Amino acid sequence: MILTTQIPLKKKESHLIDYQSNTTLIGSCFSENIGNKFDYFKFKKNINPFGILFHPKAIERFITNTINQKKYTEDDLFFHNERWHCFDSHSSLSSSDKNDLLNNLNNAINSTFKQLHSTTHIIITLGTSWVYREITSDKIVANCHKVPQKKFLKELLSIDEIYESLDSVITLIKSINPKAKFIFTVSPVRHLKDGFIENTQSKSHLIAGIHQLINCARYDRFYFPSYEIMMDELRDYRFYKEDMIHPNQTAVNYIWEKFSNVWLSENTKEIMNKVAVIQKGLQHRSFNPKSEAHLKFLKNLEKKKETLVKVFPFLKF
Repeated sequence: MILTTQIPLKKKESHLIDYQSNTTLIGSCFSENIGNKFDYFKFKKNINPFGILFHPKAIERFITNTINQKKYTEDDLFFHNERWHCFDSHSSLSSSDKNDLLNNLNNAINSTFKQLHSTTHIIITLGTSWVYREITSDKIVANCHKVPQKKFLKELLSIDEIYESLDSVITLIKSINPKAKFIFTVSPVRHLKDGFIENTQSKSHLIAGIHQLINCARYDRFYFPSYEIMMDELRDYRFYKEDMIHPNQTAVNYIWEKFSNVWLSENTKEIMNKVAVIQKGLQHRSFNPKSEAHLKFLKNLEKKKETLVKVFPFLKF
């Protein structure tokens, strides 16, 4: 008996992600959920260098500035609520020290520029089609940083605008890395502050824009249905956090398992299992740290680490 609808997924026959891959994850907070899985299993990855970016225009500006190796200056910053901010980045990069913020921004640009030259897979998770345009500069911002809403105009990106923005992202990255593969997904996080109907409209624009892009060339860009899995297979509030908006850890684990089945090779999963054993061992806390049994456990754990690191020197536990 099957009690849920199942999203049909097919294992990729090529371009699979393995421990030789170099993955870049950009976008909404769900990028960080999946990125944390890549981090836990010790894949080579770069996760949201500019912090969470919710919409296509923010991602496009970040990639444009990265490829052009923009150097941020004081003119790009503003002071609000006792902290320095930049409208191009998430508030996680903001700081009470102006120079700290400039260093954060410019270091992120430089490291991402290097990363994009060697990245094999770029996973872009879009959260919303709603954007805010600062009235003074007439610029769409990545984050409002709690600046009063009266200083912005709220707009809904059209399907064509989303397509053009994502197409620009691909073109820019391909200019320095022609072999990069792109995986697009829509965040299952519902932006209900925009309204229930408005959230549905927003997500539908994202899905339509992505598929318009994918249908142009299937060989280097793909879609993974995170949003659809959450809405159909996990259609129950027990898979949400207490806010009833964000997927809980069970949901994240479920979607990660589905992603793994599509994008990771069986050999890669075997290595992941070995990494997981070490990770669980490192998290273990003994009641008697000096006991012979615990010291033996630590010695065996160290041997397992050494064995893996010999094969994959980049692994850091």
